[in-house]
Amino acid sequence: MTTHLVWFRNDLRVNDNLALAAACRDPDARVIGIFIATPLQWRKHEMSPRQAEFIWQHLQSLHTALAARGIDLFIRQVDGFDESVDFLKNFCETQQVNALFYNYQYEFNERQRDAELEKVLGSDVVCQGFDDSVLLPPGSVTTGNHEMYKVFTPFSKAFIKRLKEGLPECVSSPQVRNALQVETANICTFDYPQQSVDPNLFPYGEKQAINQLRFFCRQRVEDYAQQRDFPAVDGTSRLSAYLAIGVLSPRQCLQRLLSEHPQALEGGVGSVWLNELIWREFYRHLLVAWPKLCRHQPFIPWTDSVAWRQDNAQFVAWQQGNTGFPIVDAAMRQLNATGWMHNRLRMVVASFLVKDLLIDWRQGERYFMSQLIDGDLAANNGGWQWAASTGTDAAPYFRIFNPTTQGERFDKQGEFIRQWLPELGIVPDKYIHTPWVWADIQPLTLDYPRPIVDHKQARIATLAAYEVARKS
Repeated sequence: MTTHLVWFRNDLRVNDNLALAAACRDPDARVIGIFIATPLQWRKHEMSPRQAEFIWQHLQSLHTALAARGIDLFIRQVDGFDESVDFLKNFCETQQVNALFYNYQYEFNERQRDAELEKVLGSDVVCQGFDDSVLLPPGSVTTGNHEMYKVFTPFSKAFIKRLKEGLPECVSSPQVRNALQVETANICTFDYPQQSVDPNLFPYGEKQAINQLRFFCRQRVEDYAQQRDFPAVDGTSRLSAYLAIGVLSPRQCLQRLLSEHPQALEGGVGSVWLNELIWREFYRHLLVAWPKLCRHQPFIPWTDSVAWRQDNAQFVAWQQGNTGFPIVDAAMRQLNATGWMHNRLRMVVASFLVKDLLIDWRQGERYFMSQLIDGDLAANNGGWQWAASTGTDAAPYFRIFNPTTQGERFDKQGEFIRQWLPELGIVPDKYIHTPWVWADIQPLTLDYPRPIVDHKQARIATLAAYEVARKS
């Protein structure tokens, strides 16, 4: 009997899974799946305990869903990527695997691992990979000179043009195969820290993820453009955690959006959220075109000469939400408490760390990955390099967010701030973004720090540091 093996990675779903669907096309083949946890690799990349828990819970759901279709899922653990190659070679021999199916991962180490595995398996096992986590394959949207775009807007226009020429289709979940006794012993636990996830924010399960997608596209996407920047409003999709580990595919997101709002490709309702999906694609395509982005290197070479400050006390104050700037502190406390942060606030706190404290953006990038339930190398790196003015299509280095005016603009009454900084509950709305001013004009003592930096002076120092680096 022919045996097909599906190697699950960041694609923990049965619906619209290209590798799984391809493995199941032969009705007579025995189909099995495997997921290999690599704690050593996860630690190197500082994957958050909440994301580890999210993966574990969805593996249980995936195991059940596959079992109902007559497909066994083996869950195993090895230290790192090198060991996973050796393990898979032996596993394929033991299970008499004829063909291996997997969905591509675009990070540098992952691509090297896959190339090594194909080499080790040789002609004994046919390997088939798929561009599953993107709408369009990296390298398929290029300039007239067949080069990857360095700026988002022309990339986005070219991307939408390609989509209009032919939309990527979703594939169905596999049909029930010949009855198979599924072994619960095929599941092993992770040797990795796990932290519980708030089910109200991100309920477990592929069905719940699909329901959230449908609800957003039907009820929320119409107001998304007006509400997405205000953290006190539940105006975002809350789908990022599912996309990060592949419980949802970008094709499902696109098809659901267009089924509810067909004019999204023409700039109508839904086009702003569509643009966010294309940003996600942009950062993935960039990883393939410039692998150095996976290796702690800035896209703009001269920015690596910026003289970053080494101030551990200020870095810890930023991490813990004790900078004295309410919008920054509320955002960081939201991150630490939930594993998620509103997208507007990700830009605000990143700008503050880099442009106000002049601390290396890579420290912030690593800390985010250690906390985020939706941690994703491409998106996280792209966002941090944008804020730090070190990446492609980045904010000019002289564009520096003022944390106080950002709070006044996007949380005017301080509703979000009060939610995460209860110690500011007695501060009047007029001073909610400048509580130190209020503290100076009344007799009460606030249990809240004064600003750890003067924004105006910090801005001058940062501009000077970038200018020196640019001229050097």
